[in-house]
Formats: sequence, C-alpha cells, structure tokens
Amino acid sequence: MAKRLFIGGLPYAITEEELKEAFSSAGTVTSASIITDRMTGRSKGFGFVEMSTDDEANAAIAAWNGKELGGRSITVNEARPMANRGDRN
Repeated sequence: MAKRLFIGGLPYAITEEELKEAFSSAGTVTSASIITDRMTGRSKGFGFVEMSTDDEANAAIAAWNGKELGGRSITVNEARPMANRGDRN
C-alpha cells in the first residue's frame, strides 16, 4: 500500500520532477506534488511525495528528514489526512 509523505521547507524553485528524482533514491515514487499559491502560482514551500510501499516511505523519512535539499533543510514525515475546513461559501 502506498504511503503519502509531507515534505516541508522546500526550496521555492524546486520542481515536481526534481522532488521525485531526489526521493527516488529511497524507493519507487508513485507521485510528487508541490503546493502552489492559487493567485501567484508560486510554490508555498511544501509538497507531498507518495512512495509505493510503507518500507520505502520509512526509508525516505530516515534518509531525508532534517537533510538539505536545494540549500534548505527539509522536514519529512507521514502526511496526515486533510482536516475538515468547514463550509467555504
């Protein structure tokens, strides 16, 4: 079963392809996404990587949490489900 990881502290210039390539050293990356601001399209400095197995996800956490990527120290942990933000009307 795939496990989704939260990646915080990303360099603003990093691409999804570069993120996927970096995390592929820990195993098979099924997806990588960087969250961007809706108005400006600029990275918000965090994203998500989905690893194909729990073991690979744990290896990615061990390999990357607190390490430097693109000149910034990143945080890597298991993603939590998105909280209910209520009605947005």
